[in-house]
Amino acid sequence: MRKKNFKGRCEKRVLGKCAEVCRTYDAIQYAYADLLQASDAIKEIRCNVLLDGLEVGEYTSDFVCTKADGDLMVRECVFRKFLMKPLTVKLLDASRDYWLRHGVTDWGVVIDEEV
Repeated sequence: MRKKNFKGRCEKRVLGKCAEVCRTYDAIQYAYADLLQASDAIKEIRCNVLLDGLEVGEYTSDFVCTKADGDLMVRECVFRKFLMKPLTVKLLDASRDYWLRHGVTDWGVVIDEEV
């Protein structure tokens, strides 16, 4: 999850399954975008989707994907070192609750490898 107008380093790329330019802000997002692009189970990818009406502020979900069977899948990318920080936990809970209210049950977190 990122603030709506995040001002960090951004890599813009064109992915075949993404209708718009995909903007990735860290190594986890970049690598996971490649995995989604290569997966036959994913039909469409949307990056940095705004969560409308979120109580904690204006934030975006990292990936909202349409699977081959038509269901939605949501993934949030988080570095392992931030996983237990109170704000991170609060934002992840808010994201999960938001997508559950919108009927999405396939919600998950993508973290970096343990070193």
